[in-house]
Amino acid sequence: MTDVCTQGLDTGFVSLGYAKVAFLGIVQGITELLPISSTAHMRVVPAVLGWQDPGSAFSAAMQLAALAAVVSYFWSDVRDVAMGSLAALARRDFANRYFRLAIGIVLATVPIVIVGLALSGVLNACNSPLRGLAVIGWACIVMAVLLALSEIYARHRLTLEKVSVLDALLVGIAQVGALIPGVSRSGSTLTAALGLGYARPEAARLSFLLGLPAIALAGLKELWELHKVHLGAYGWSVLAVGLVVASISAFFAIWGLMRVLERFSAWPFVIYRGLLGVVLLLGLALGWLS
Repeated sequence: MTDVCTQGLDTGFVSLGYAKVAFLGIVQGITELLPISSTAHMRVVPAVLGWQDPGSAFSAAMQLAALAAVVSYFWSDVRDVAMGSLAALARRDFANRYFRLAIGIVLATVPIVIVGLALSGVLNACNSPLRGLAVIGWACIVMAVLLALSEIYARHRLTLEKVSVLDALLVGIAQVGALIPGVSRSGSTLTAALGLGYARPEAARLSFLLGLPAIALAGLKELWELHKVHLGAYGWSVLAVGLVVASISAFFAIWGLMRVLERFSAWPFVIYRGLLGVVLLLGLALGWLS
């Protein structure tokens, strides 16, 4: 059994072993890219099963699985933005929509980087108060309400081609909320994009594209932190299993999310999040959870 706190970094996933981490990798991959909070599920599922909390280091490193899934699923969008913005820069065509989107993606990443670095000591610390089930429960309920309001009052008309730098920055500011467990990165950015009037599938595309740098930076930063605390070969191999499984499940999660948003609405996620938050708070109040 490995100490779950390695030089102040929460590494509980190591003690879980391959099978449990593979199972949690499936859960992480599905919930990371759905607007239902992967962090909430990484706390709730092990707690219900009586397992060790895998820790914030595991959740952050699993961002790389989400990165692989998003890039592969939206490869044409990623390629068009990268190549189109570079071509526009070479022509000095600063009004080009790909260039505007690329600038928006960069600006949208700044708020979460600044706040993430400022709170890193609290977010990734062993027994962080932000990973408490009460915090997650209330965050789920609040985000369910905000997503519901976006569904009710939003116009659902704008497309990705119409995105402005200001829109991207506003969604990026909303992304900061994802640092609070239970909020969800995709949930906060999808809610903001819907609130700005984007059509549901377009809001999801904008959410994922704007989140790529933040996802990559969070995952790579956590790998570096694990390297600095000299995570052993066994720990790295356990993490690798989780990454592979999570990347596969994350791809199918994106596919499912896009189908739901294209054919229905975000209401299934509103209901799920609200119920999850209520169950967590009731469980704590009645002593079912601790």
